[in-house]
Formats: sequence, structure tokens, C-alpha cells
Amino acid sequence: MTGIGIDIGTRYARIARIGDRGVPELAELPGAVPGEGLPVPDAAGTGREDALRAVYRAYRGRYGTPDDVVAVVGQRGRLEQARLVTAALTESHGDGRAPRVRALSTPQAVLALLRAAGTATRGRYVVCDLGAAAAEASVCVVTAGAVAVAATARHAPADGYGAALDAALLAEAGLAADEEGRRALAAARAEEGAAQRLDLALERAEDRPERWDATAVHRVAGRDITAGTVRSALRRLTAGLDLALSEALGDGSSGGAAPPGGGHGDDPDGALVAVGGTARFAPLARHPAAAGWRLAPLPGGTDPSLAAVFGAALVAAGRIDPADRYPYAVCVGAQRTVAGRLKDQELVISEAGHLEPGGDTVYAQRAGQRLRVAVGPAGAAVGRPVQVRVRDPERGVSAPVRTLALPVGTEDDRFHVGVRLAVDGTARLVLHPLDPGAPAEFPLGSLPSDLRTDPKGGPS
Repeated sequence: MTGIGIDIGTRYARIARIGDRGVPELAELPGAVPGEGLPVPDAAGTGREDALRAVYRAYRGRYGTPDDVVAVVGQRGRLEQARLVTAALTESHGDGRAPRVRALSTPQAVLALLRAAGTATRGRYVVCDLGAAAAEASVCVVTAGAVAVAATARHAPADGYGAALDAALLAEAGLAADEEGRRALAAARAEEGAAQRLDLALERAEDRPERWDATAVHRVAGRDITAGTVRSALRRLTAGLDLALSEALGDGSSGGAAPPGGGHGDDPDGALVAVGGTARFAPLARHPAAAGWRLAPLPGGTDPSLAAVFGAALVAAGRIDPADRYPYAVCVGAQRTVAGRLKDQELVISEAGHLEPGGDTVYAQRAGQRLRVAVGPAGAAVGRPVQVRVRDPERGVSAPVRTLALPVGTEDDRFHVGVRLAVDGTARLVLHPLDPGAPAEFPLGSLPSDLRTDPKGGPS
């Protein structure tokens, strides 16, 4: 089975696969920039879709059709992006064999990479995607069986985010902010000792700007880029990152990026991971640490611009579960009248893979319509105990979750029965009356995350 991850950025379209050493790597494609991917034209028409078709066509021309494709999409507008990506990839095959395609949001793809390396376990993580166009901060809750995105905020200036940094530096060097100019700037940044010179100049310029702001920190095309220009651009970047963090965390401020509850030490709560091409800029990547964040490192020195596509490749290859949906079916014990007699049966509320942490309530359905159920027997003082179970339909095993005593309604009362999964991984059974009354919720606690190891699991 071959699986690939695809990530279409503002500047580069990337495809990653599992290499001979068993770790993700960029696929070598004709026309690609080493370590980056295929350049996305500045005037790309329909943009992401054109770039997606081009990079996928290049991959198939060299490696053939993959079995599975996991495409990285932004957290904002992910459902529409997922629809467009799936349609574009499927249509490119015409009537031929098409791969299985699924979309994964950037924060979930990044956390798939960290979870595969064992560096992201339970807790709250903030994934900051720092790209050429925008800074996007997503607050994520990682539980044993799922990754929930609790909140997202995006800061997208009209002239770009990381793009504005490059444009400011190249302007001082008298160069255009095009592919050639950006390559020249990248080469200057990669020179031996360049990072150390920049850090020293920025540190000293904080105390004595009148002396150090004029210090040259890079030389591009024979012209100097000074510490003062870098400092000015850096202030804009850090302000944008702070704004996205504050909005995502819901603290209502725009000037602070402090983690909730401290975020210090070994406590995973409050850990931040910075990814995207602009996260390569070390002074920006270090900024959250100065505000008290514990920074979650990328495994094996992964280039931050490749973190999302590497995570997607791991998911596509089956190395790690995406954890963006609950993997098992949720069922309740029920009774159905058959030939005038009550017969016990299991009612599936949510099919396997339907529940999304923090998503909408999923209701029991048949033929696309919500089922109408009664909570009986009518006239009883207390409801009949109802057992909630989760079931793995592929392996034929199930595990009990909780037995509930539901309230008793009248003989004519009917409900829609559903289940909702919160961002912390805990579930609630939902009874929604057909009349205008408010739905009632009954806590179920944490749902079993792995029936292969759960001691309660047994034959269905």
C-alpha cells in the first residue's frame, strides 16, 4: 500500500511519502525546489486547485497512482477545502482507478507527526501555523483516542504575514520579492554564522538601537540588510502572532501570548508548537518561549515548513491514526415491537468514524431520517436501565460504557436520541424531544479509545 500526504501552501506545493528509511520525506519531483516542493505561481488562477493538480500530476508521472492520499487543509473553512480537494483529485483520474482521499486539518496533521514520535500525549497544545499569507493559531486537546480542535484564530494581513517580512528585507537590498529574490535571501540566511550574527545584533540593538540598528546582518546580491529593518519586521510578526494566540485562547487581549495556567515545565498543558515556513525564522519561533510557553519540539529536527505534510504522509501510510473521528460505533440497548412482542436489540446511535470531538451531536438515523424513540415503559416510576456500549464492527468486539436510568415520559412522548463528543474526549447521551422542549444530556464519561487493549472489551 502506498500513501502520500499533500500540502498546498502559498508558495510551494508539497508531496511527502514514507522513504526507504521508514520516515517521511519529500517526494522528488521534476521542477521542485530541493527541500521546498514545486513553486506555486504568483498568479495561479484558481490557486490551490491548480497547484494541487500540477503537483499530483507530477507525482503520478514519476511514481504512479497512490492507494491513499491525505490532503492538508486549513482549519478555517476546512469542510469546503476538503470538498474541493477531493473533487480535484478524483476528477484527475477520469474513469480510472482513483485513490482513497481524505482531508486533515493542519493542526491535526502536525499533531499526527508528534503523536507518531511519542512527543504529544494527553493535554492541550496550541499549533501555530506561521505561513507566508497568515498566522493561524489552533487550540487542540489531545486525548487517548482523539484530537479535538477547540478554537482557531487567523491573522492574515493584506500584504501577507511571512511574505511581508521577506518583502521588507528584500526591499532594503533593492530586490523584488519574487522567487529569485526569496532564494537569494534564503541563501544568505543559510550562510555559516548568519543566525548567530543576527541573534547578537538583535540582542544588542534592543539596548542600544542607535548603534546596532545600522549593523549589517545579511548581505544579499551585494547589498546589506540591517538589524533595524529586521527588528521592525519582527515586531510586526510577533504582534500578529500574539493577536492570533489571544483570539484563539479567548482572553480578549491583543498584546499578550501568555499560556493558560502557566504552560511551564513538563506539564503538557499549554505547550505550543510552531510550524510553517515563517517558523524557520528563529527570532520569531523563540518569541512564545519568552512569554512563558513551553515549546513542543518537532521530531528529529523536522523542518517546520514540512511538519504538516509529513504528518499527513504518516496518516496516509497507516503509521498513525488521524484521531479526528471516534473510531467505534456508539450503541444503546433498546426494544422494538415485532409481531406484537417486545424484542431486545441494539440501536446504533453513531456509526464508527462519525463522531468528531467538539462537533455536532450525531443522532440515530434510518434511511437518512432521525429515528423517533420512546423512553418507557409508560407509567413506570423510573426508567428502564439502558446500557450504552461502543462496538468495533470490523473485529466484532464491544465494551460497555455506562448504564443509564433515563427519565420516563408519557406514552406519546418521542425523542431523537444522539451522542455528542466534547473537545476533552468525554461523551454525552442526548435526548432531544420532538416538541419544542430543550434536549436533555446524560454524561457518559470518556469513551474507550482502543478495544484491542481495553480489558472490558469482549465479543459483541
